[in-house]
Amino acid sequence: MAFEHIDDLPITWSDHEDIAMKLYERFGDEFGESKIYRIRFTELIDWVLEISSFEGTREECTESHLEQIQAKWVYEWRDNQ
Repeated sequence: MAFEHIDDLPITWSDHEDIAMKLYERFGDEFGESKIYRIRFTELIDWVLEISSFEGTREECTESHLEQIQAKWVYEWRDNQ
């Protein structure tokens, strides 16, 4: 499979930083640090599964993945302030 653009590369649960960047692109400044840490994991899972280049299942997700995604999302948000 040929990839025409870097955004076409598949993302998996362990790609925490890539997922965080996609979530920041989607939500921008709508979610600040405190709001990111209050997101329900069930919602976060759904949002990750909606990423077009994401290749993974709900069953493969762990609490550790979700915590790492939240932390990286906060770093991404801070970098853009």
